[in-house]
Amino acid sequence: MDKKIIGIDLGGTTAKFAILTPDGEIQQKWSIDTNILDDGKHIIPEIIESINHRLNLYHMKAEDFIGIGMGTPGTVDSEAGTVIGAYNLNWRELQFVKKMIEEGTGIKFAIDNDANVAALGERWKGAGENDPDVVFITLGTGVGGGIVADGHLLHGVTGAAGEIGHITIDPNGFECTCGKRGCLETVSSATGVVRVARHLAEEYAGDSRLKAMLDNGEEVTSKDVFELAEADDPFGLMVVDRVCLYLGLACGNLGNTLNPSSIVIGGGVSAAGEFLRSRVEKYFKEFTFPQVRESTKIKLAELGNEAGVIGAASLALKYAE
Repeated sequence: MDKKIIGIDLGGTTAKFAILTPDGEIQQKWSIDTNILDDGKHIIPEIIESINHRLNLYHMKAEDFIGIGMGTPGTVDSEAGTVIGAYNLNWRELQFVKKMIEEGTGIKFAIDNDANVAALGERWKGAGENDPDVVFITLGTGVGGGIVADGHLLHGVTGAAGEIGHITIDPNGFECTCGKRGCLETVSSATGVVRVARHLAEEYAGDSRLKAMLDNGEEVTSKDVFELAEADDPFGLMVVDRVCLYLGLACGNLGNTLNPSSIVIGGGVSAAGEFLRSRVEKYFKEFTFPQVRESTKIKLAELGNEAGVIGAASLALKYAE
């Protein structure tokens, strides 16, 4: 039997697992709740228990696997296999993830940041078409990203390469949780889109369902903003245009710096689909010089929630003989 790989996508709510072939085909999938109690000390033991339980269920042994790869929030030392500062997991102290999982399963283990592994997944089996130069942006609760250049994931000196959410798009903009102003995350995350709407609503005087919802104190989500814009709400269109201007500016800077074959947009906000992509592309073309404009494509992610487990599993391929 050909050896398999395991991918784990660890999040604050659930840990997703998959067993894949070495060419990225998912054969089994499952998930467990992430138990963040007691400073998150149950998370790794429960991951180990879940893997061992599944292997027993499928009559498989440790030697049937090339390795396990995992994507996690927090600051990751991929060489040491440690994580620190994953606050949504309650991991404030250093976690020796690699050591524990290798000891608990007997399978070699590799780890990286969750946005990085989603980038690897989209690059390998999704919109990136396995090209060597791909940038991935994920627009969710925050804005994350990953950069694959010349076939290698960029980490930077402290592992902070690919923090696309902290590209400055407006020096006088909103304050970010990172401590500086005008980060992309403040205007194009799910909460950022609503923040832009509230800000622009102060000066908008026209007739608009979105404006009325904001003025009435109704609950408004980024999904509402995009759906109303698609229905030709004039204020909704103005908000989306502003968000896409910021995204197009960030993508233009990435394109001019890296000239990837594609910049892939994923995450919850990307559910707006072509309506979002085409508007980002319009501004991207304004902010790029001709060679980049003609060679770098703006694309939508294709793998959805599976990008994380697929990309994580690909980390384990380094252990293939």
